[in-house]
Amino acid sequence: MAEAEDTINRRARGLDRAFEILDFLRLQRQPLRPNEIAQGIGAPRSSVYELVNLLLRQGIIEYHGDDGRVFLGRKLYFLGAAYAEQFDLMRESEHLLARVAEETRETAQMCQLEGNKYAVVLMNEGSRPFRISTNIGDPVAIPWTASGRLLVDHMSDAEILAFIPEEDFVLPNGKRLDPAEFISQVREAKKDGYFTFNSIVDSFTHCFAVPVYDADEICIATLCLVAPKEDGLRNRDAYLQVLVDAAGELSEKLGYRHDRAPSARAIASR
Repeated sequence: MAEAEDTINRRARGLDRAFEILDFLRLQRQPLRPNEIAQGIGAPRSSVYELVNLLLRQGIIEYHGDDGRVFLGRKLYFLGAAYAEQFDLMRESEHLLARVAEETRETAQMCQLEGNKYAVVLMNEGSRPFRISTNIGDPVAIPWTASGRLLVDHMSDAEILAFIPEEDFVLPNGKRLDPAEFISQVREAKKDGYFTFNSIVDSFTHCFAVPVYDADEICIATLCLVAPKEDGLRNRDAYLQVLVDAAGELSEKLGYRHDRAPSARAIASR
């Protein structure tokens, strides 16, 4: 019995390490040699080489070039395509983001939690020349984002503090956001049904986020707009209403039946 349990634990650790390798390649966004991967994730070279060979045999990663570098393989694309076909949130979000981007001419995004970070999952760039540098899938500290105030609004104060790493309250400019202030903003955003602010990550954009709720009344995603600061402030009410309508439509399709979204009048009054 003990031997069987040890085998299961070793396999589980190997599976965890394999996903760590895949995540590292995803975040680096470039082919790497196994020794570079081992160094990057702080793992023994022997175990990384063994897992890389296993992933190569399964087609999960592939060689790129003749120097031993590897990157994510086509099988992951096929798995992702199958996932997208069955996951209603992804499919429904795509056409809603296209509609939001068309109506506002701004960059529209669907965002979710990725572990204890925030990440953009889908993005539809607006028609204006303005572009942002956010990459899909890049992990960002939750307190740095407008969406972060909504994605943790189902947690208690203690759960939020335990969930977000302490160092993530240090903003890009080096200043520390008081966790109590962040929690206050979370509660206010929950009550309002949206959150907007001038971006913490850069100095020239204004960010909008509206929650998407599931049938259990949990914010599982946000629909967002990223606009040039002056345009965002000038069109704030109109942009918010477009997002509120889209997020409400998506929430209803996910089984959320309570109309919590603020009305246009409620938005305009703030």
